[in-house]
Amino acid sequence: MSVVILDGSTVRGFVADEAAFARSLDARFAALDANGDGVLSRAELRRALESFRLLDGGGFGSAQPAPLPAEVAALYDAVFEQFDADHSGAVDRAEFHDEMRRIMLAVADGLGSQPLQVAVDDEGGSFLLEAAEHEAAGIAAKIEANRKAEAEAEAAK
Repeated sequence: MSVVILDGSTVRGFVADEAAFARSLDARFAALDANGDGVLSRAELRRALESFRLLDGGGFGSAQPAPLPAEVAALYDAVFEQFDADHSGAVDRAEFHDEMRRIMLAVADGLGSQPLQVAVDDEGGSFLLEAAEHEAAGIAAKIEANRKAEAEAEAAK
């Protein structure tokens, strides 16, 4: 587990860097595509969603019981339908990219402009962790460019 500090602009910046975001999405898609057929089946996407353990119930001191299996199945089906834009019964790479972009921009809107500390999973990959690392790399590059410009200006004196 890692802790990162981020806000909506961190996530928006990551999504806006189309090359970096696409590499991240491609890696995640490949990891989810268990049989390597180039599309995500309902079962493959469900396994990914189940790994988030969002529907276990009773978490964090909650008195709420775990949802009924039929409710869980209905939720997973609804999520799959969101990803499967052409209703082909499988999620292709473009559909995955489009929906993840939409989700990440919604996360950015939800985060707003106030920096937050967020605990992220650093073992299975986390888009939020990648967004924070992307922002940190950009800041480091700017600092290095400023140092280089200052050194060149000093040398020109």
